[in-house]
Amino acid sequence: MKVLIIIVSLLSMLPVWAQQVQEKITVSDNLKINKLSDKVYMFTSYMQTESWGKVGANGLILVESNKALLIDTPWNDNQTQELYDWIKNSLHTLVTEVVVSHWHDDCMGGLAFLQTKGVISYANQQTIEIAKEKGLPLPEQGFTDFLEFEFENIPIECYYLGGGHTTDNIEVWIPSEKILFGGCAVKDMTSVNLGNLSDADVDAWPETMNRMIKQFPEAVIVVPGHGAIGGCELMHHTLDLLKK
Repeated sequence: MKVLIIIVSLLSMLPVWAQQVQEKITVSDNLKINKLSDKVYMFTSYMQTESWGKVGANGLILVESNKALLIDTPWNDNQTQELYDWIKNSLHTLVTEVVVSHWHDDCMGGLAFLQTKGVISYANQQTIEIAKEKGLPLPEQGFTDFLEFEFENIPIECYYLGGGHTTDNIEVWIPSEKILFGGCAVKDMTSVNLGNLSDADVDAWPETMNRMIKQFPEAVIVVPGHGAIGGCELMHHTLDLLKK
């Protein structure tokens, strides 16, 4: 009995976000899925890079009424088709909308494929302008500071709070789930540095993090662009890294 009590006590001490990873699914070597709640899945796609080795990048799937909203795409069209097919065949759900959090491949590398399927796309207007300059597929609907829309009666809030990992990075908040997609502006708890700074706005990043911390105190799950999910401590950890 004492052992059982100790185990129950230890489980109760786990962060809420850790308890909410309900299921882990391996689709392929380059695509893995974690179920976070009844409606939300996190996907992680992997790409071999020259500078950083094999890198996993996170995105979200929100499912409602046999339709799916993606937050970011996998690295490329092939991986995105693999995810699209998995959602269709395993969840019996059709991807109809996508939000991209900034212009890098780990966020919108599969946008061209989704556009062939008629998927509606949203992005920061800055992201659209950068995509034009670089000859990338263009997200269709842009916004400046804030965008709120409903996906199958579920409110979705997109925020541009300032530069960070890139000048255009945004955060996506799902209030009903208390899930914040911080994207690459947020580092996971194992990160000891800020990662790829080639397109970063390091001067603006600390104030962006302060705004995030103030804007999302109710976040139960915070999803970074890379690495393990956490809670609000991820935002504070990122701010500490910036101070260093």
